[in-house]
Amino acid sequence: MTETLTLATRGSELALRQAETVRDALSTRKREVEIRRVETRGDQIPDELIHRLGRTGAFVRALDEEVLAGDADLAVHSMKDVPTEGMDDMVVAGVPERAAAGDVLVHPDGRALADLPSGAVVGTGSLRRTAQVLAARPDLVVEPIRGNVDTRLEKLLAPGLQAEHECRLAAAGEEAALTAEEGTDEDEEFGDPAEEFDESVEEWFDSLSDLERSAMERKVDDEYDALVLAEAGLRRSNLLGAAGTTRLSREEFVPAAGQGAIAVTVADDAVAEAVRSAVDHPRTRVATTVERTVLAELNGGCIAPIGVSALVQGEHVHTRVRVLSTDGTEEVEGTRDLPIRSHATAAASFAADLADRGAAELIAEARAEVDADA
Repeated sequence: MTETLTLATRGSELALRQAETVRDALSTRKREVEIRRVETRGDQIPDELIHRLGRTGAFVRALDEEVLAGDADLAVHSMKDVPTEGMDDMVVAGVPERAAAGDVLVHPDGRALADLPSGAVVGTGSLRRTAQVLAARPDLVVEPIRGNVDTRLEKLLAPGLQAEHECRLAAAGEEAALTAEEGTDEDEEFGDPAEEFDESVEEWFDSLSDLERSAMERKVDDEYDALVLAEAGLRRSNLLGAAGTTRLSREEFVPAAGQGAIAVTVADDAVAEAVRSAVDHPRTRVATTVERTVLAELNGGCIAPIGVSALVQGEHVHTRVRVLSTDGTEEVEGTRDLPIRSHATAAASFAADLADRGAAELIAEARAEVDADA
């Protein structure tokens, strides 16, 4: 007799890719896995930044409630979204092998962070990334951006593609489409509208990707010169080549706890054992346990700019933590090699030392700023 398990996930392209990975690992000749799409509170408030949605878990609880209600057997989350507290009724039964954990800078022409001109606008929905960008380049402007990975890329690419389209139309003799008279600066970016292009407007449009075509149709109120995104999200969405990307140093741009990892939560012991045996990756579980322990001990959640990165190296877990003020002007940071045999206890001790050195004050200040803006 074939067993059927129901897996709850968000409906975004990235979430579905992650869910499909778990489904494929769990599926056997005697066990089928069905995917159930669930709308979460975070999906219902698309214009709100994650740190304004309340505590960490805006994208998680709705999925776990499907499991607790018996409408699903397991739920799949991005590990960085899973709260470090309040999960007593659920267990993280599986942590698959982690994807790339770091951040990348996305720029239409592939420019690096150091090459952005002063005053360039960088988009991110993360307090951590905001603080880290400002710490590295205080002359840049960081603006909030929300949406799925493809939506954010469309917002980045739309103004340039739309401006180029106007210039190509003008060069083809369709002067009515030229918007330069409205005060735009297409001439400066793309040259004289009367210049000749190697392709016709139709050929150029046909050469665009589906993402670029969608961007052409998007009305953008806020323009961005670059974005900071998770490399794992771009890879899992097959969008890493949609625009130029530059990896950001993990020493300086320390990732969020659990970034690049997936968490599979369950409530039933038998399902937990099936998930654990099929998908759990020991090194990833150790590394994410260290990261989440540090985050929990610092009581940071998503309301403070905290980066925590752990990497298993033999008998030790190389761990780096960076806690910043929201404007990136102050920080407490540290690096420590934790013994793997007592990694959770050692991580808690490391976090306590950081708190005593001033991290607790920076986190309290960040929490007060978020509460004042709420």
